[in-house]
Order: sequence, then C-alpha cells, then structure tokens
Amino acid sequence: MSEPFDIHDHRHQLKQLRESSDTGLYDNRDGVSCPVCAAVFDRLFILRGRTQQFPENDGARFCLLNQDDGVYLFRH
Repeated sequence: MSEPFDIHDHRHQLKQLRESSDTGLYDNRDGVSCPVCAAVFDRLFILRGRTQQFPENDGARFCLLNQDDGVYLFRH
C-alpha cells in the first residue's frame, strides 16, 4: 500500500489551477512523484464529492489513490 499523499506537504511544488468544495486541480511544477507508481505526474485532480464525470481524454495514463479525504487522480 502506498504512503498517504498530503497536498499540504507539496503545496510549494504544485500550482493550484482550480479549487471547489468537491474538486481540486493542480499542476506539478517540481517533479513530484506519484505515490501509486513512483513516476512523475503532470497534473493532480482531487475528488472530494461522491461522483465526478470526466470528458474524453487524450489517452494519457493516470493513477488513482483513494484516501479518507478524497480520491486523488494523478495524470501522467
């Protein structure tokens, strides 16, 4: 099992792009590694709500991490 990912531990390495009560979107500006696969990710999407619909993507790989405070989506 991976270590918990605390967004506050990485706040100086990630640029907040969007934030709401249900979601958060961040750009990885400092080569932070994905806690699921250890590869550097491009963007981080945090889902705090029960559901979220995603538009069609460009085929980019992503990892999910489910924690007590939300589901984290790391886009590679």
